[in-house]
Amino acid sequence: MSAGTLITVAPTGAESSKADVPALPVTLDELVATAKECEALGAAVIHVHIRDDQARPTLDQGRLRETVAALRAATGLIVQLSSGGAVTDPEADRLAVLDAGPDMASCTMGTVNFGDGVFANRWEFIVDLHTRMRERRIVPEYEIFDLGHLTSLQRLLDRYGLPFGGHVHVDLVMGVPGGMPGTAQALVACRQAMRDLPEGTTFSATGIGRSTIPVLLASLATGGHLRVGMEDTITYAKGQPVDSNMQLVARAVGFAQLAQRPPMGADAARSLLGIPATGAR
Repeated sequence: MSAGTLITVAPTGAESSKADVPALPVTLDELVATAKECEALGAAVIHVHIRDDQARPTLDQGRLRETVAALRAATGLIVQLSSGGAVTDPEADRLAVLDAGPDMASCTMGTVNFGDGVFANRWEFIVDLHTRMRERRIVPEYEIFDLGHLTSLQRLLDRYGLPFGGHVHVDLVMGVPGGMPGTAQALVACRQAMRDLPEGTTFSATGIGRSTIPVLLASLATGGHLRVGMEDTITYAKGQPVDSNMQLVARAVGFAQLAQRPPMGADAARSLLGIPATGAR
């Protein structure tokens, strides 16, 4: 069990609209301000989706590069770009996310029903994403939406080798309608399945919506790390909207401290994940 807790903040996502969730950070200035405040509270990684001038999800290359540069200039956070984008984004645009040169990028390990849509991740696309990340010295976070995705990850690593940095880190995304439930039982099942992955594999867990607290507690109890943020939940408690991403990070930090696994800083997180020190890329 890790002595510290890696806390990732996912502040925006591609699903919620600014009109419905006014506190959602959608401009670059809002995102940078959120990142600085979350880092001060204890976050070490920021999982980034970006929006256009109308606050719609976009994978625009210029905006991605500008965002990575601004976050690096303002914070010491590990910058992780989403290669998922919105479920409607084409594969070519999702692969081009890597051109922005993040520290990390997500790599979803299979297709999953995503509410009323389908989040498509063909095997050939997964392999392409995995190998391109290694060539570009980008560390992947393997996104797991269902138990079978862990089997796909084992197959990927067996056939194509370890990622850049040599360390395998997965994020269990739990509670998406169409994916695995956000329950302690499901998390323990994933934990058991991860025994077949390379020694030293680590995991974070994300609870969508009302599954946030059960997943958070189960992850801490089983040696895992945490991802929180307004991408994943916009309700702090029943009938109480989230005020800010900082509110969610502060809660995660409090639980990590209660578990006697305080949040780790970005330097410790880089060491854990196999990410070169800032400026060493």
